[in-house]
Amino acid sequence: MNSLDAFAVDKLAELDAAHLRRTLVTSDRADALYVVRDGRRLLSFSCNDYLNLTHHPAVKAAAIAAIERYGVGGGASRLVTGNYPLLGALEARLARIKRTEAACVFGSGYLANLGIVPTLAGPKDLILIDELAHACLFAGTQLAAAKTMIFRHNDVAHAKELLAANRASYSHALLLTDGVFSMDGDRAPLAELAALCEAHDVWLMSDDAHGLGVIGQGRGAVAAAGDPPVPLQMGTLSKAIGGYGGYLCASKPVIDLIKTRTRTLIYSTALPPAMAGAAIAALDIIESEPGLVEKPLAKARAFAAGLGLPEAQSAIVAVIIGAPDAALEASRKLAQQGFLVTAIRPPTVPPGTARLRFAFTALHSDAEVARAAEAVRSILQAKELTP
Repeated sequence: MNSLDAFAVDKLAELDAAHLRRTLVTSDRADALYVVRDGRRLLSFSCNDYLNLTHHPAVKAAAIAAIERYGVGGGASRLVTGNYPLLGALEARLARIKRTEAACVFGSGYLANLGIVPTLAGPKDLILIDELAHACLFAGTQLAAAKTMIFRHNDVAHAKELLAANRASYSHALLLTDGVFSMDGDRAPLAELAALCEAHDVWLMSDDAHGLGVIGQGRGAVAAAGDPPVPLQMGTLSKAIGGYGGYLCASKPVIDLIKTRTRTLIYSTALPPAMAGAAIAALDIIESEPGLVEKPLAKARAFAAGLGLPEAQSAIVAVIIGAPDAALEASRKLAQQGFLVTAIRPPTVPPGTARLRFAFTALHSDAEVARAAEAVRSILQAKELTP
C-alpha cells in the first residue's frame, strides 16, 4: 500500500471508531415529501425543501422553458458570455423581496460566502463571526486576510466587548452571522446586532439560507426581525426556493464591486438557466401565496410543542441526543417507523451534541407530524433521554 492510501485508510479507521464516518446513500426523491432508500419509501424530515417547490409544476415548467430557450449551461462565466437575460431578471426579483437596491447571483450559496467575505475584508480589517455560523461563512474568513474573532453564539454583549477592545485598530469591520442557524433552527438577534454595528461602523452580513420563504412573510430573517439595517443579505436558492444557486442583496455600489472583484463569480461558469428560471417562478409563488409560506413554521411549532421543546423559531427543530452512535441508532429506529431523519454529528455540530435535525415543510400532514413526535418521544424514553 502506498503512503497516500495508507493515510486514507488510517483516517477512515479513526472516523469509524468515533462513529463519525460519512457515506453517500442513494436517495430517490420521486416527489416533494418521500425519499426511497434501499427500496424503502420514507417520509423525509431531512430535506430543506421547505415549500416543496422542487416538484411544483410551475417551477418545473419554468426550468424546462429556460432550458428550451437558453440551453443547459451558462456557457462561460458571467463576465464573459454567461450573463444571459434570466440572471438580471432574477437579481431584480431578489432585490425586490429583500428591499435592497441590487443583487448578485452566484453558482451556490457556498460560492457566494467564499467570495463575498474576502472581497470586503482585507489585511487592515476585522471580522467578527458567530461561533455557530455556517461553515461557508467560516471558509470565507479563512480566505480573507483580515483578523478574525469569534463571538459566543447570539451573544451581542460578547460581540460588543470584542468591538470595544479592537475596533479602533482596524480600518473596516465586518460582522457575520446566520439569520436562521441551520443546525439549531434559532434566529440571530438581528435588530440588536444591527444597532451594535451601526454604533461601531461595522458592516453586518446575514446568511438567510433558511429564512427566505419561511419567516418574515417569506422575506426572511431580516423582515422577521422588523427590517433593521442589514446592508449585506446573502442566501441560497436551494432551500425554500427549491433549486440551486446563491445570491447577495445589497446597495448598488456594493453589488457593482462584487461583480467586478469577487473571484467566485469571476472565475466560475454562470448558474445554469434552468435554476434561474425555476427561482423566478418560486419567488412568484412565495410572494403570491402567504398561506403556503406560513405552514413550515406552524408544523415545526406543533412538533416542538408535542415534545415539550421551546417554541420553534424556524422550520428547523433539533432534538439533541449527545453521542454520535446514539444519534445514529435513533435515526435507524425512526427509519424503521417510516421516517427519514438524518443524524447530525461532529464536526458539523459541537462534540457531545449529536442530534436528530427535523426540517418541516408545507406538505407535512398534521397527523404525520404528531406521529413523528410520538416516535421520538418513545425513543428518548427508551434511552432515558430528555429532549
